[in-house]
Amino acid sequence: MDPKEFLIHKQVRAPRAAAVAGILFCILLVTSQLLIWTSIPIGPGRPVVDMIGHSKAISLALNLRPFAGIAFLWFIAVIRNRLGALEDKFFATVFLGSGLLYIAMIFTSAALAGGLIRVLTNAPEILVNTASYALGRAQIYQTMNVYGIKMAGVFMFSTSTILLRTAIAPRWIAFLGYALGVMLLLTVELLVWIPVVFPVWIFLISVVILLEKPSSLKF
Repeated sequence: MDPKEFLIHKQVRAPRAAAVAGILFCILLVTSQLLIWTSIPIGPGRPVVDMIGHSKAISLALNLRPFAGIAFLWFIAVIRNRLGALEDKFFATVFLGSGLLYIAMIFTSAALAGGLIRVLTNAPEILVNTASYALGRAQIYQTMNVYGIKMAGVFMFSTSTILLRTAIAPRWIAFLGYALGVMLLLTVELLVWIPVVFPVWIFLISVVILLEKPSSLKF
């Protein structure tokens, strides 16, 4: 393969890599979220034994999150590579910053939850007899479902703006991103399905990229 053919082949593979990473991110994060929903009692006043009985499922859910974060980071990197000279420094900074902060919230909340589960399975009386369990749950909730969700909303805003300015994806995806981003930013009381809005939107972008014809890709 001569250098020119190699460059063309590399350019075609780049958006495909972003699509695969985005789809993988959605699958891993949604699977993790579903496992948590079915394993952790909704109300903080529910018996702690309910969570201990589902510790293996919760641990599996938490172990999926780092891989979801890695896939999302790969998605960001390949999207930036695809923008190339079209990248606007202002929106690219917000795009990258909010994406990295979102990953940080995922990892932090998973680490806090993992520590809480480990203590619950090994020495539950330490948490049950104190306020540490309630405090730990509150910290995990705030980290992921408040700060993490808000960063996801900012990422959707910046990404939608980039999509409109560069026309590298259909306009309806950008407008949908604006609408969903507003919802994530303004939601005060968390709805059960709110955490899956962001990965599903990333999934839509990824599918569109994956279905694009190689000849229509812009670099």
